[in-house]
Amino acid sequence: MADTSDSASVERVIPAPPEAIFALIADPNRHRDIDGSGTVRAAKAVPSQLELGSTFGMNMRLGIPYSMVSTVIEFEPNRRIAWQSRPAIGKRLAGGRIWRYELEPVDGGTRVRETWDISEEVIKAIVRPAREKTIENMTKTLERIEELVTAQK
Repeated sequence: MADTSDSASVERVIPAPPEAIFALIADPNRHRDIDGSGTVRAAKAVPSQLELGSTFGMNMRLGIPYSMVSTVIEFEPNRRIAWQSRPAIGKRLAGGRIWRYELEPVDGGTRVRETWDISEEVIKAIVRPAREKTIENMTKTLERIEELVTAQK
């Protein structure tokens, strides 16, 4: 069982169908648009459509630029997607966090839950202190998702 400090989730009911929300989340080219942390810069090597096992790259910046490679590890269209991210260089030495989005149709729209899971992180002690800031950033991400999908109406 994972330590409870190894994951954090936020959720929000968004007044939009799961299909519209999933299409946005499952498009790495749009991750910069939805990123509440401000660290995502640009997607690279993105397949035309994500599926279980797909990989994609992401240029990031947190003080200094770096690159991540993510692998889709859970995929249920319009309901659930998760990817595990590792640095493009030094994959065995760092990384392993999982970003998961779960979508559930509810009255008034879709409940969207975003989870930050570090249970498979190589060096948990380095990323655990980011938990509270990550929760703030995930809250901002869900706000951005709502703004983008409701603007499409």
